[in-house]
Amino acid sequence: MAKFVFGMNMSLDGYVDHDHEGFAPDPVLFRYFIVQTRNTAGSLYGRGLYEVMRYWDGDVWDQDDPAQADLGAFAAAWRAMPKWVVSGSLKEVGPNATLIGDGFEAAMRKLKAEQDGEIEIGGPKLAASLAKLGLVDEYHIFLRPVVLGKGRPFFTEARPKLRLTATDHISDACLKLTYVPA
Repeated sequence: MAKFVFGMNMSLDGYVDHDHEGFAPDPVLFRYFIVQTRNTAGSLYGRGLYEVMRYWDGDVWDQDDPAQADLGAFAAAWRAMPKWVVSGSLKEVGPNATLIGDGFEAAMRKLKAEQDGEIEIGGPKLAASLAKLGLVDEYHIFLRPVVLGKGRPFFTEARPKLRLTATDHISDACLKLTYVPA
């Protein structure tokens, strides 16, 4: 049985706005995400975040530039990882991705029952929908020393009771907090 894990970068004031200048991961955190992506059983996305992440399907780095090796490593890991995309509007998805259109709850329960390992949940709206169904097993907050003042909150709608199970110092710019439903 798979473990559904919702994890994202979060500002000190609780937002996950990936477009904000200065919110990009430092090199240490980016390398952490490369290893994480290589080791995950897959990722579950809503339409919006999936379309953002499709960036990694393209040739986003100069293969001859050693300074961009991490970009290539992440792109390779992301491309290799299975992806499931929940969307009522998309008609097709890219390579190594499966579109889930109808029967959300049944599809999520089946995915969880049939897969092994950690499946990362991409995006707070999707995580909230899964939390309402009691399907989120763990929350990973990558706490960043940035105050955004606006954006999409890490927790939308569902406000689960949580218990802290681990803290990991990833870099000078990131503390990983691991929570499970209480």
